[in-house]
Amino acid sequence: MIAGSKVNGQEPAASPVGSNFKVENLFFNVPARRKFLKTNATELNNILTAFERIVLVYPSIHFTLHHNGVELLNLRSGSLRQRIADVFGKQYNQDLLPVEVHTSMGDITGFVGKPESARKKGGHDFFFVNGRYMRHPYFHKAVLSAYDRLVAEGMQVPYFLYFEVEPAEIDVNIHPTKTEIKFENEQALWQILSAAVRDAIGKFCEVPAIDFDIQGRPDIPVFDPSHDQIAAPRVNYNPDYNPFKSSGKTSGGSSSEKWKAEGERKIDPQWETLYKGIPIQQKPSQTSFFDNELINSSLTSTDEMLSEKSPAHYQYKGKYIMTAVKSGLMIIDQYRADVRVRYERYMDQLKHHTARIQKLLFPETLQLSPAEAVTMQQLIPDLSNIGFDLSDLGGNTFAINGVPAGTEGIDPVQLLRQMMDDASNPIDSLNAQVALSLARSAAVPYGQVLSNEEMENLINELFACSNVNYTPDGKSILSILPQADIEKLMG
Repeated sequence: MIAGSKVNGQEPAASPVGSNFKVENLFFNVPARRKFLKTNATELNNILTAFERIVLVYPSIHFTLHHNGVELLNLRSGSLRQRIADVFGKQYNQDLLPVEVHTSMGDITGFVGKPESARKKGGHDFFFVNGRYMRHPYFHKAVLSAYDRLVAEGMQVPYFLYFEVEPAEIDVNIHPTKTEIKFENEQALWQILSAAVRDAIGKFCEVPAIDFDIQGRPDIPVFDPSHDQIAAPRVNYNPDYNPFKSSGKTSGGSSSEKWKAEGERKIDPQWETLYKGIPIQQKPSQTSFFDNELINSSLTSTDEMLSEKSPAHYQYKGKYIMTAVKSGLMIIDQYRADVRVRYERYMDQLKHHTARIQKLLFPETLQLSPAEAVTMQQLIPDLSNIGFDLSDLGGNTFAINGVPAGTEGIDPVQLLRQMMDDASNPIDSLNAQVALSLARSAAVPYGQVLSNEEMENLINELFACSNVNYTPDGKSILSILPQADIEKLMG
């Protein structure tokens, strides 16, 4: 028994094979360090992160982890693939591709994810060297380079790669936490790693072949150079034909000539007289849409801008809404505008608990890793306030019984995973993270065609928000092209 860094006693005890570690009241004699601890959920996530790095190195050892008397993980001994699936979820069992290469510089084994398993955030990437966890941005780029043009830019692909090299060829003392390691042959290992990942993707990501039914197919003639060359087809036409000139009656001739003659007889040679007396509509001038007085958009209040905007709007390339205002042409990003509108709506629902729940006919199942389950437990109260109905099924599995009204058509499983990924990047508060993530998923996407009424409603709702210029994460929503600049462009 160890207490306060001192061994108080040592005695034999009957116990099963293995080791049991129990930690209690860790900072009883150093209370100053307790002040630097974060929330219980954050510290538990840190413990789970350290635990994951250990269990992934020793898949042949049976591990269990308990927290406050509750068993969080029970990992039976088995293969590395099974250990990864037990820690991070059963879906990984279908998304892993084996990697194995043996060279004179070292061996690289492990697994990488299929391209379809890529995620925007929260990807699980692990490097181990000689049974020790390490971080290596240079090798991380080698893995991502193998997925060029296979996954979108910014996506993260999971991988679990193990290096076995000579201990004399690495230096572990380049970082205080001992998580960054310097290799003697980094450039050569970079090329070996990239080639090994590319080989795994090409070998195991099989593309189904298209099997055409060739029964009853027509015979395709084969070119025979000994035969006479076939002349190119020629098109006959009358270069003197003019539909605006009348010609005499035609008799006989080909069918095409008769058709031309009939078309010529239908054309009135005095066609210009038909348009006499009709006033010619002048093209409206550029300044007819705007007032002559120019107002600086930065000094224009929201109420003034809303009252000055045109009732007619134009959608440009399914991305921008363009409308005339007194100071010029206002351009609004429709997706960012809807994000701002929905964000403030969800924040109001979280504050007043007024969200409406849309029950699912068939509940969805969400399988999470232990670390993700801890994050989900922290999010459940706020998710309930915003309109989610979740129930804990145990074993890091949750049932999705209802979703917020207005999010129909969105995959609730992917939506919740995205919200958990965003929760690791705090903005102001947990409520803001939940509201922003849901607003991003439910907002009108780029490319969706909007009617004039829908654009009018979106603009009115935007100008009712507390901030019409920027999204919650600081991106610009609208911009005004001044009237003077338009006139300069038009010369």
